[in-house]
Amino acid sequence: MPDLLIELFSEEIPARMQRHAAQDLQKLVADGLVEAGLTYASAAAFSTPRRLTLTLEGVLAASPTTVEERKGPKADAPDKAIEGFLRGAGVTREALETRDTPKGPVLFAKITKEGRPAAQIVAEVLEKTIRNFPWPKSMRWGTGTLRWVRPLHSILCILSDEAGTQVVPLSVDLITAGDSTQGHRFMAPDRFSVTGFDDYTAKLKRAFVVLDPAERADMIWHDATNQAFANGLEVVEDAGLLAEVAGLVEWPVVLMGRIDEAFLDLPPEVLQTSMKEHQKFFSVRNPKTGRIERFVTVANRDTADNGATILAGNEKVLSARLADAKFFWDNDLRVAKAGMGEWLKALENVTFHNKLGTQAELVDRVAALAREMAPMVGADPDEAEEAARLAKADLSSEMVYEFPELQGLMGRYYLKAAGKSDAIAAAAQEHYAPLGPSDAVPTAPVSVAVALAEKIDKLTGFWAIDEKPTGSKDPFALRRAALGVVRLALGNGVRIDLERLLKLLVAEQLIGIARIKFEDEFEPVPIEERGRYYQGVLEFWRALEEFESLETKLRTSPDDEPLIIQGARSLLTFLHDRLKVYLRDQGIRHDVIDACIAMPGNDDLTLLVKRAKALSDVVGTEDGENLIQGFKRANNILTQAQEADGVEYSYGADIKFAETDEERALFEALDTAEAIITPAMKSEDFATAMSAMATLRAPIDAFFEAVQVNSDNPTVRRNRLNLLSRITQICLSVADLTRIEG
Repeated sequence: MPDLLIELFSEEIPARMQRHAAQDLQKLVADGLVEAGLTYASAAAFSTPRRLTLTLEGVLAASPTTVEERKGPKADAPDKAIEGFLRGAGVTREALETRDTPKGPVLFAKITKEGRPAAQIVAEVLEKTIRNFPWPKSMRWGTGTLRWVRPLHSILCILSDEAGTQVVPLSVDLITAGDSTQGHRFMAPDRFSVTGFDDYTAKLKRAFVVLDPAERADMIWHDATNQAFANGLEVVEDAGLLAEVAGLVEWPVVLMGRIDEAFLDLPPEVLQTSMKEHQKFFSVRNPKTGRIERFVTVANRDTADNGATILAGNEKVLSARLADAKFFWDNDLRVAKAGMGEWLKALENVTFHNKLGTQAELVDRVAALAREMAPMVGADPDEAEEAARLAKADLSSEMVYEFPELQGLMGRYYLKAAGKSDAIAAAAQEHYAPLGPSDAVPTAPVSVAVALAEKIDKLTGFWAIDEKPTGSKDPFALRRAALGVVRLALGNGVRIDLERLLKLLVAEQLIGIARIKFEDEFEPVPIEERGRYYQGVLEFWRALEEFESLETKLRTSPDDEPLIIQGARSLLTFLHDRLKVYLRDQGIRHDVIDACIAMPGNDDLTLLVKRAKALSDVVGTEDGENLIQGFKRANNILTQAQEADGVEYSYGADIKFAETDEERALFEALDTAEAIITPAMKSEDFATAMSAMATLRAPIDAFFEAVQVNSDNPTVRRNRLNLLSRITQICLSVADLTRIEG
């Protein structure tokens, strides 16, 4: 079986595209060959800045001959039908076979497809792959029609086995496939022939090309860390930058340079970001001081002076870049120490959303909400409000304008320089968190208050203007904001009456929308008055013709419940959905969560999760599983009886009407469990309540084994149905077990 080697050699491929391009090449070629009947033993794809390479081992020398049997029309079918079948099958009338079937004589054809040489199939598949390659961006050059990410120079395509090497006959836009390639652009530019993959990789390395990007990355990291260690320093890890730099060079040469003393006092994050974004340099840190003191750059060639000229040029360019950063830093510090009023004023001219106002108006809302939430998280209200008012000030700074990814972090530096407390400074950075499922959750009370306020304001604002996520579309990252609320609440044990808060805030957002449109008509409204005030705002809107469409959305629904309340409940459901995803990842079943969401107090996420975890622990035991079955049996019998009798059996079970020991034991077990469950639920001791509920498993099982609920004696039957009602009431006081599956 021959091995296949393909190389597509071009001008430099952007580093960000190389990995996916190599994967696409492997998938397209491999799938195409298999579809044509040409299987293989193994495949591997590689990339460098100038080439995509694919090797397949153990390819069949030819596709197998296949015979397909195809059923045709009836033997007495019209001639046109038979002729159509013949054309589709590619056979003559004489080649058809007539067979008897339950439906009468039917024509059958045997279609033989002769196998084809591997070279012929490879040529077809590779040409199709090249012409239809899924580059994110591509270009044409010269007079040809081929599109490639950069001009394609040559195609290497060979099949090799013990007998020798065969060039696959292929030509794409005057580029004819061959058995040769080029080495490094400057150090070994001459072409050379290869006989197979091992010969190819060995000759490439002699021509100063390391084919495997993982090997190039390992070389870079090994040399960089060794040089840093030799100088008592350490390289700041950055996997993304390492992968990118490995895609910029074919022959990595690691060089370590110095940063001018004038820039060493810049925040290390500024140095690191500037060098990474502008120069693709690795930062080298002094572990004793935490300062970034040097940098690592990766050249693409060896030089006679061991990189001295390259380093000198890089240091000169870096100094110019860092001079800009120092200028931004010095200017920003001046504004910060003056109180940041200039930045806060600038936020008045920055639109947050055309329906939700400016960044300054956003800050006002978040500051008011942070003050309200501060007592809930153990923060000082004055400090929380001040932190919220200053948290986004750095958005107007020159440094964040140049490096948006430093927002929040620079705010922390500037607030410290302005003499603000550590808590206020930390909130500037931490109020954006958590940004993702693996991001750390803030725990400092002021940071938690501002982070919750910012995310809840965002959710209620976009809910008020009906910009909810749909399907996979979530342009305003509301799912991330909702998950942030969930994680902040749970991570800090925050107790919030969310439904009430969301109603007030949705109303406030609607007031804000009106204030944006009719600024002179509205005065700021204290938060305690907003719930009463929003109804008046609706009346104001109804008087305005141009708000007719909005009034339709705000009009009272058929069940006479204001849509604002419906909106708040819809948002709470959205938060519950995010909570389900979060808890599912922690191993808590969705039906267990649903059973707890159905209970009162479900808008207190911390309480809800405490209940769900306790229920999950019980449901996961044998007693818990059997209790669920017993509860469902009791509930089904009770429901059917109530429907049939047209009455509700909800009270009056009396032990004096019990006829069996099992019946009397169940009465006693229910008394004992209820005496434990009722105070436990009041004190939110769900674990105790759930454990007490689980003890009912054995007496309920024994009861159903010993008695017939629908007794011929109407008094006994009624008493037993009321007893079942008591079972369901006690269990349902803990969680809605009707929602538990199984």
